[in-house]
Amino acid sequence: MLHKVLTVLLFFPLFLSMVRRNRGPSTRSIYLGLACLSLALHLLLAVFCLSVLQTTCVLPTSSSSSIPRTDSRHNESVSHTASSSTASSSDKLPERTQNKEHRRLTANTLHHEADDTLREVTEKAKEPTGAAKTIQKVKGESKLEALFEHPLYNLPGPELQPDDWLLRLKNDEDIKDAESYDDMDWTSDVETYPPWLRFHLGISRWELYNRKDPNLAQLTHYLATQRILGAVQKTGGTQLKLLISFPNHGQALLKPMKQSRDTETDVNLFYFSDFERHNAEISAFHLDRLLGFNRIPPVVGRLMNVTADIREKTTDHKVSRTFFTSPAGNVCFYGQCEYYCSTEHPVCGRPHLLEVSLAAILPDLSLAPRRSWRSPWRRSYSRTKLAQWEKNPNYCDSVKQTPPYSQGTRLVDLIDMAVLDFLMSNMDRHHYETFEKFGNETFLLHLDNGRAFGRHSQDEPSILAPLQQCCRIRRSTLLRLRLLALPDFRLSDVMRESLAQDPLADAAPLLSEAHLSALDRRLAAVLQVVHTCQEKHTDVIHDDLDRYDQDIGGKFNS
Repeated sequence: MLHKVLTVLLFFPLFLSMVRRNRGPSTRSIYLGLACLSLALHLLLAVFCLSVLQTTCVLPTSSSSSIPRTDSRHNESVSHTASSSTASSSDKLPERTQNKEHRRLTANTLHHEADDTLREVTEKAKEPTGAAKTIQKVKGESKLEALFEHPLYNLPGPELQPDDWLLRLKNDEDIKDAESYDDMDWTSDVETYPPWLRFHLGISRWELYNRKDPNLAQLTHYLATQRILGAVQKTGGTQLKLLISFPNHGQALLKPMKQSRDTETDVNLFYFSDFERHNAEISAFHLDRLLGFNRIPPVVGRLMNVTADIREKTTDHKVSRTFFTSPAGNVCFYGQCEYYCSTEHPVCGRPHLLEVSLAAILPDLSLAPRRSWRSPWRRSYSRTKLAQWEKNPNYCDSVKQTPPYSQGTRLVDLIDMAVLDFLMSNMDRHHYETFEKFGNETFLLHLDNGRAFGRHSQDEPSILAPLQQCCRIRRSTLLRLRLLALPDFRLSDVMRESLAQDPLADAAPLLSEAHLSALDRRLAAVLQVVHTCQEKHTDVIHDDLDRYDQDIGGKFNS
């Protein structure tokens, strides 16, 4: 039937021409109308044929089809806290890429990546893979989630008074008189502030941040993804550190990767001769959070371009003059510092990409002055001399009689820090800091942890000297240590889960399994020291939980 219609339509114009020759001009308008009708029928027929052909080309949708289909479902975004779903849409992590090649990216293959892959790798680093992806999918079976749901990690803190906040919001009069940050529009709406400023406003007398604060996830995301505006060398210290600037006046302290993560410190090196490690700074932040201290500023890993993010952005001539290209074709620099800043100890990309740690900067000293305290258990930093505490087993008796350790919680604060340092094998704790505003009634800042996690094959018992000699520990700290020693919450397991959330975990685990196993071994050693103290003394426990006994339920006894 369709064939007959096509035949009639094709020969209809010829028929009209023949009739026209036999007819007069009076019927010309009729012929013209018939010609237009013929053309319209041709167009309708063409449209009909195309629709028929397109329908016959549709692939079958049966599940048995052998044609592969792209799965369009989106994976969940990385969250550093259970409450991160309340973050603003501008701070949510991007959807997961389908590029499997980047998912399998390792430190060894970074050398062969071109510069234009940096943005793709950075975007990839924001999304969960490996262990982090598994943790999200198997909700309810995560030891990390179970740990943070435990009553010991959810006890209500003391009611904060106005003087218990480090900084305060400006009122309308203050805003009018403000002279700093001229190009920033100050408002009374905290939600409009950048994450770094909200972090500063959240610092209180008793902790650096609240683990449940959704801004914590936004802050780490900010550090890992924000555009870099500048990079200058930070003064002080023995090794290379950079101060990175972001939009909205944000800043971060950068420590570069100088050796592979699995490199163990040579046993012949003194603690003060060791390199600082970017992964140690990241791991220390996670461990401090797992212990419930919340005294280390948030730290996150990031993959940077040495050329585009540092060399082309720095205004520091001391840094820019030290850039060179190595014989292997890698872009390197070394800056200027007291030690390890030379062509023999360069920081090198592969060829441009470099792993770094970025730590949130504390409020400026002009706004929130800090006091530096020399640790009573400071090492001699000599190859031949011993410190006083290393020679006198009764050294703690004199410390207890010396302010500020003679009253308040300063002594158990220091012992908390010693436990943290022993677990991560950090021997380089010569000073600590506090915010001057809070006097002696406040927490200690656990800063500068780059020399931690150097050796996993051996422990350093001398780090526990404050605990061994004073035989004093917080009850809350002891209970959390006991909790982390249980199989349901094993420290190595929750540490592995926590570190898997960092962007650099895609390249390789932040800590090797040997270091994770060492955490469990050292935790057992800490508990053994406490047990030995309790056998000799009756006043070992500083009870800071007496008002929370009903919340704890009496399951753990100290």
